[in-house]
Amino acid sequence: MSRSPRVLSQTGLYHIIFRGLNRQNIFEEDADFHKMLEILFGIKKERCVEVYAYCLMYNHVHLFIRENCTGDIVKVMHKLLTKYVGWYNFKYQRSGSLIGNRYKSEPIEDERYFFALTRYIHQNPIRAGIVKEISKYAWSSYNDYMSLDSGEKITDTYLILEMLSADAEEARREFIELQKEIGSENFHITDSKKLTDEQLRRKVIKCLDGLDPKEIGNKPRKERDEILRYLREKEKFTIGQLERLTGISRGIITRCNVQK
Repeated sequence: MSRSPRVLSQTGLYHIIFRGLNRQNIFEEDADFHKMLEILFGIKKERCVEVYAYCLMYNHVHLFIRENCTGDIVKVMHKLLTKYVGWYNFKYQRSGSLIGNRYKSEPIEDERYFFALTRYIHQNPIRAGIVKEISKYAWSSYNDYMSLDSGEKITDTYLILEMLSADAEEARREFIELQKEIGSENFHITDSKKLTDEQLRRKVIKCLDGLDPKEIGNKPRKERDEILRYLREKEKFTIGQLERLTGISRGIITRCNVQK
């Protein structure tokens, strides 16, 4: 079966994840983590990529990045993975694939998800039980946000911090608090053309200018039914999807689409 074509981001922003073949480790020691970051830093400068968050785990990697030109993400990731895998195979005297399948990518089109995605990426080591505090993990972008060093960093911290506050110290304080929150978002990426419920939820929020699908049922009946009709007819959500996302029964959703 042929692979589905990649969806390109209109904003140039992507959440990227790649894993070791059969979930095997792609980093064995500190030098391997350093090498991946060295290669990423070189490509960042060469292709003018911006990196807003990253987390290198032992068997997978998360990146939140912005490409410079539409479609450039393909070249960026090809070079990153080719260079790292070649170096790794030479070092460990192995051959063949190291990364399972192809890397996965999801366009990030809405700035409302910037904070949640950054938090999701930085909390990976906590969810895996490796550390209890984000700051204790060496291989993520979190500490770049905390650093006052004005030298070049892999992470472009300005975007997230300036969205929080114009005052640098206040922005960092708010960033720390945001990263501590336990988010309900799931930014898991699949190769399937079928969207996950979390992706559908974000789509509803974008369509309804910030209204969470769970809040639709609290609207007055007439307004509720108008919203449901809009989502069904204009945005092409199925009845089953709306039932799961809103908690509104299938019968009510069905009726509101015939009682105009």
